[in-house]
Amino acid sequence: MFKNEDSNIHQISLPLVNKNEDNTVFPLVINVISRFWGEEPPNTEIETRSKNYKGYKGSIFIEGLEIIETKLKLSSIVYRGSLNDLKKRIDQGIPCIVILPGIAETIQFATIVCGYDEDEKRIITYIPEPDSFGAIPEDKFVEEWAQDDFMTMLICPADVMEILKNDSFPFSQSNRVALEAERLRIKGQTAQAMNLIQNTLDRYTDASQNPQLLLMLASILNEHDDAKCTDYYKKIIEINPKYYLAYRGLGNYFLKKKNYSISNTYYLEATKISPKRYGPIYKNLGLTYMNLGDNVSAKESFKQYLEQVPVAKDRENILEFINS
Repeated sequence: MFKNEDSNIHQISLPLVNKNEDNTVFPLVINVISRFWGEEPPNTEIETRSKNYKGYKGSIFIEGLEIIETKLKLSSIVYRGSLNDLKKRIDQGIPCIVILPGIAETIQFATIVCGYDEDEKRIITYIPEPDSFGAIPEDKFVEEWAQDDFMTMLICPADVMEILKNDSFPFSQSNRVALEAERLRIKGQTAQAMNLIQNTLDRYTDASQNPQLLLMLASILNEHDDAKCTDYYKKIIEINPKYYLAYRGLGNYFLKKKNYSISNTYYLEATKISPKRYGPIYKNLGLTYMNLGDNVSAKESFKQYLEQVPVAKDRENILEFINS
């Protein structure tokens, strides 16, 4: 880690890793941090685990964390972070993975915070390009990070982790379980996922206040058309009014139930929180308007959808409606 005394920039130098090395079970951000700590990716293990997720698009972080913990000399913590915590970790020489809102057809993405600029009030993030890094204004970074409840992943060797043993890492147990439940859900093992979540809620007193765990529970219930999902989504919003995915989940549930007015309300709340996050939400918003008889607003929503997802598979059908 270096600190530029003239400009008050605190930054950790990270290894450059090719974007093509991103893998479903070993995401690029985990690859980068593993190499930062001097550990090379165990390719055989990665290839073996990848076979279980053929055709799956996205990252399964619990697989990557298990790989670094069982095959490399690294440990991990998944917790609710904060701006002060991030700066503390950077000053300790520890880069952190954070989850931020996605764009277009990506609902969220992971990046590495590798520094901060005290003078410019910016957070420095890793970009897998030579001599490149991102610089996000602190206020904007915190506003966006809040949408996923400040989810943070810390990866470091066991001896470094020992130094951190007295630090506070909120929701570290239940966030880990949320990732494990997500894997079970992806595999179609929803009953096991539900049992795991319930056991965690029973075991840890703070788990019932963890939006990450509650979202996983609500999402599984929603997939099973269980109205109880709405209670959990609403509880998440009580805990964190900026939690985008809870509003989207409520919108999706009421859209399925053909309660277009309520669905419309929740989709609008989501787009107010983040207008550019996840373009397909505007398609669903357009459907609610169309079913409410407001074709003018429907067309505007569909236009937003195509602006954010220009290569949408249903582009021609959407254009036909817009031009009608």
